[in-house]
Amino acid sequence: MYDFIEETTSFIKHRIGDFIPEYGIILGTGLGKLVDEVDVSYQLMYADIPNFPISTVEFHTGQLIFGMLNGRRIVAMQGRLHYYEGYSMQQITFPVRVMKALGISKLFVSNASGSLNPNIRKGDLAIIDDHIDLLPDNPLRGANDSRFGPRFPDMSQPYDIDMIRKGIEIAQQHAITVHRAVYISTPGPNLETRAEYRYMRLIGGDIVGMSTVPEVIVANHIGLRVFAISVVTDEGFHEDLQPVSIAGIMKVASSAEPKMTLILKELVALQ
Repeated sequence: MYDFIEETTSFIKHRIGDFIPEYGIILGTGLGKLVDEVDVSYQLMYADIPNFPISTVEFHTGQLIFGMLNGRRIVAMQGRLHYYEGYSMQQITFPVRVMKALGISKLFVSNASGSLNPNIRKGDLAIIDDHIDLLPDNPLRGANDSRFGPRFPDMSQPYDIDMIRKGIEIAQQHAITVHRAVYISTPGPNLETRAEYRYMRLIGGDIVGMSTVPEVIVANHIGLRVFAISVVTDEGFHEDLQPVSIAGIMKVASSAEPKMTLILKELVALQ
């Protein structure tokens, strides 16, 4: 793993010169337009980067964006990787390790999710302050390389308290509805049954999705501070649960995206 990261990082540095990103951003489903706010310096397609997995989801662009966002140097993943695509956890989280090697100190993550909590409605935003991992594997399984982090990393506060507080303050200043939420990560790609939604609510979840947790585990392992925000695109708490289409999810994500973009853009400037 270390040698692969060295090779990939060396390739990227050769392409971006002396540009050293301060922060990394992972853009989730339907949330790729944040790059419109970036003064782009470099763009690298995943397919052109050695050892880099390629996003197979049709609505994920699959490129690294380097540039300035509200006065800060950032690298953004326009298109993330998922377990349901067939990748290993190590492949899914490889880009996080590469971004750390490139120089980032903080990781901003976005995703789309379904609500388990009747107080959290479709179109709302949820800032994640904890999670429950229902994925069948862990990105840290296997031999530990102490150059990355400890064998048993602490996860008592996986999401940065200070950035959560600032994110909520930004939302309030702009009259944006935002919640603090516990995120549950599942393998996908199918959505949940009525019984599964009830179960996940009973064990303490507020929202559910198919990503984020592997990246957050690795970010904590390698010493990155994390802020994660979710656009709630559907509601799973109804007893008369209605079918959900990906087109509908994308439509809600797109309509809520400007609010998420505003929060991320202002939060980056405060760090």
